[in-house]
Amino acid sequence: MRMEKRLLLMGIWVMMGMVKSNGSVGDIVTQEFFNGIIDEADDSCAGKKFYSRDGFLSALNSYDQFGNLDTLDDSKREIAAAFAHFTHETGHFCYIEEIDGASRDYCDETNTEYPCNPNKGYYGRGPIQISWNFNYGPAGKNIGFDGLNAPETVANDPVVAFKTGLWYWMENVRPVVSQGFGATIRAINGQLECDGANPTTVQARVNYYKQYCSQLGVDPGDNLTC
Repeated sequence: MRMEKRLLLMGIWVMMGMVKSNGSVGDIVTQEFFNGIIDEADDSCAGKKFYSRDGFLSALNSYDQFGNLDTLDDSKREIAAAFAHFTHETGHFCYIEEIDGASRDYCDETNTEYPCNPNKGYYGRGPIQISWNFNYGPAGKNIGFDGLNAPETVANDPVVAFKTGLWYWMENVRPVVSQGFGATIRAINGQLECDGANPTTVQARVNYYKQYCSQLGVDPGDNLTC
């Protein structure tokens, strides 16, 4: 009985491992899937030589709960949602930094926990275009770089760039992802896009999301807009 029980447990462990492997983020975000996005960017784009699937997977090691929800379908929806926003924010991984970002003020002087360095700019960088001192500060602290005094690190290190995207996602988007794609838009750029502020941009994000859900073989669910 002991041997039979041990063999049974081993079989269960193997099956669990197979399920986890078959449903891993790396198996979902294939090279073909990633290339299908970045290949849409023009060859002159800086992001073409910066963003890569390998960089994303390396960053994922620090945020292994991403794309790891209760069901495979939910996990696929989260992945589709994140890459829809990455696509929109970077123009299919074309842009590393926000266009004309250096000319814009993203310093919240009322935030004393993460005070701005007057010689640095906290404009959008990376796949989710992280911005503002109150995001760069805690992101850097969590990831392991000086977000306030060296925010340019996000534009110089592709793994750090993807880590900022995943950090922001897990902190601000994951809590609402079960509410539908529309809630993720609100969590990322709701003030500028939701409630009729910019319906064209909202629809563009939705279109990417539905496209990626289709590619991953999962229903996009309800509540797609905001």
